[in-house]
Amino acid sequence: MKLKAKLTVGIGFLFIVILVFGILGIVSITKLNGDADNILKNNYETLVYDNNMLKSLDELSFNKQALTDFETNLKKQESNITEYGEGDATKQLRYGFEGLKKNPIDTISFRQMRQAIQQINTLNQNAILRKHEAAQKAANSAIFWLTIIFSVLTIISFTLTINFPDVISTPVKALAKGITEIANKNYKNRIYLDQEDEFKELANAINTMAEKLDEYENSNLAKITFEKRRIETIINQMRDGIIGFDENKNILFLNVVSEKMLGLKEADISGQYAPDIALQNDLMRRLLKDEDQHELKIYADNKESYFNKDVLKVSNEGKVIGEVIVLRNITPFHELNEAKTNFIATVSHELKTPISSIKMSLQLLRSTTTGVLNEEQVLLIDSIKDDSNRLLKITGELLNMTQVETGNIQLNILSCSPYDILQYATEAVKVQADQKHITLALKAADALPSVKADKEKTAWVLINFLTNAIRYSPEKGEVTIEIYKKDNQVCFSVKDNGKGIEATYTSKIFNRYFQVPGTSKSGTGLGLAISKEFIEAQGGTIHLESKYGVGSNFYFYLMS
Repeated sequence: MKLKAKLTVGIGFLFIVILVFGILGIVSITKLNGDADNILKNNYETLVYDNNMLKSLDELSFNKQALTDFETNLKKQESNITEYGEGDATKQLRYGFEGLKKNPIDTISFRQMRQAIQQINTLNQNAILRKHEAAQKAANSAIFWLTIIFSVLTIISFTLTINFPDVISTPVKALAKGITEIANKNYKNRIYLDQEDEFKELANAINTMAEKLDEYENSNLAKITFEKRRIETIINQMRDGIIGFDENKNILFLNVVSEKMLGLKEADISGQYAPDIALQNDLMRRLLKDEDQHELKIYADNKESYFNKDVLKVSNEGKVIGEVIVLRNITPFHELNEAKTNFIATVSHELKTPISSIKMSLQLLRSTTTGVLNEEQVLLIDSIKDDSNRLLKITGELLNMTQVETGNIQLNILSCSPYDILQYATEAVKVQADQKHITLALKAADALPSVKADKEKTAWVLINFLTNAIRYSPEKGEVTIEIYKKDNQVCFSVKDNGKGIEATYTSKIFNRYFQVPGTSKSGTGLGLAISKEFIEAQGGTIHLESKYGVGSNFYFYLMS
């Protein structure tokens, strides 16, 4: 029998017990209640009427109201005739009463009425005794049968209560024991249930699972062991430091490089809680910090080396079960970058002197003291002058970038007026704007506080914004320069109505050497990157808002 059927039988039996007892109790009580009602309504009321009439007969001689009371009770009696012979006696009573009303001193009528009332009383008293005996008999019968049924149902219910829980608990215990054995990797264990229900189906399914696990364990254990050793060999041969943790930050493994950097052996700390190790090891403490660490300087290979820290989360079905810290050795790239920076700084510095000489020579050529130049010669000199100015700008940007890369940005932060910075920048680009007939619209809020900034470098950033805005604005366009206060900062904004920048490139616009595809290649792609470094070095922030086909808005905030 299926488990569902067993439960249905057990619960159904209890329902039938409750239903049978309820119905028998209701029927018995209803029957007894009906018998009692019959006695009260039929016989007892007649006795009351008769007693009232006898009382009225006794009061006829001195109470005029007694005759009326007698007739009232007589009418009630006439409407409550329930026993055999009671009707004739009531008619005799009515006949005597009518005679008494005609002749109040008629003693015969008076005697007939008493005899009739006595007869009615006797009939109803006998009826009460008879009905009481019947009710008593019905009650005894009901008690007998209810006792029999109760005894039988109690025995059955007791038997069911004792045995039915075993139907559930016995297979559940067997299943729990079998599952525990399988959880302990005892895949040879099997669950046997001698019953045909859902529990046996579940046991068969668990046995099948144990069989498959046993096959998998035997067939893949050697392979898994081999793969584990191979992975450990690969990790130990890598030049990067690798440290593995479980989900509770316990150390699982270290490779050889990590052991050298930490000064610890894997065998000594494997399985230990990493924060406990960090209490005694500075490098482990730095590695466990959650904040972003772009680059770590670590003494390794008998020299100061540089490493990038990558944290890789290990997941299984969406749940993080551990993490791996990879320390990538970037020392060779760091050395190459440092050499590149030194080379650029040297070349840029050396170029400034000949470029300045070229500009001085151009001024001498333009002077009339060296002779008069024809129109073509003037155009050539102007072209050379433009190229030398562009070269001078590029070398200046390269020198600024070498300051940024080496971390040697020289700032002279003072309290200065934002109006002075704005005036200095607009004066610097006025000629360039006039050449393209660009209108510079100034919007400066009143009573702005001073800002804490390097005036020269901040003006350089604003000039860079204005130069780009003028370059990419159409002829006779407009560039809006706005400064205003926001919270405890002052914002410098440059907005143009050029073609704007596509959303694909806005996140890269402040990267070094990046230029938006399709734009002029005359620059170095360093201006905005240097601007970002200058502003952030002063504790400010720099931003861009651009909509392609509408224009761009470059702006930065400085603390007031």
